[in-house]
Amino acid sequence: MPSTFSRDVGPDAAPDLFENESAALRKARAMHASADANAAHYRHSLGELIDHFERLMRETRRLIGRSDRAEREMQALAHQLAHRASHDALTGVLNRSAVIERASKTLRSTNAAMIVLDIDEFKRINDDFGHPTGDAVILGVVDCLRRIVGERGFIGRVGGEEFTVMLPGHDPASAALLAERMREAIAESLVVPPVDRSITASFGVSNNVAGTGFDAAYGLADAALYRAKRGGRNRVEFADR
Repeated sequence: MPSTFSRDVGPDAAPDLFENESAALRKARAMHASADANAAHYRHSLGELIDHFERLMRETRRLIGRSDRAEREMQALAHQLAHRASHDALTGVLNRSAVIERASKTLRSTNAAMIVLDIDEFKRINDDFGHPTGDAVILGVVDCLRRIVGERGFIGRVGGEEFTVMLPGHDPASAALLAERMREAIAESLVVPPVDRSITASFGVSNNVAGTGFDAAYGLADAALYRAKRGGRNRVEFADR
């Protein structure tokens, strides 16, 4: 059986993967140049060329299919890596760095409300019921936020139990309404066994004109959040301008 590798390659040379096809082509050329070749010779030579051509076509299709699959897999991997780099692993919402980047971009071009919220007495929940239950509470809070926010804005987790909701284009009245709805959804509907007490969150809201920096918008909302905490928790407070 003929080798699939070139006979004259050195130990470090690349193999000739098409040696059989090259040999058949050389034989066909010699046949074409021969004055003594008859129809039977031509037919035999043509049959060999057809066989090798069909093999090359099959291999080409296989390699193209493999290349396409590899490209799709690379694209999917790149998408997964990009998602992991910008999203919180537990909840799937934006992580802190992605919140800062996206909120900063939003604030440069439009009015926007920023809501900062913190789960009330979250450390006690972790201490009394364990971190898996604490994670379940965080997931429950995010689910409440998603139901209210929908496509109106975007949600980020900026700390262990602290979240930011950005509402582009919202006026103070609509931002206040949505913040209150979020508070109610958590306080009135979130139940996470074995937690045997109400789960609540406190909210701070800042309303920002286009051109406001992220730090300024966040600082105002954060100050309002701490007023809500000092005022008894499970409240919505608004930034002073």
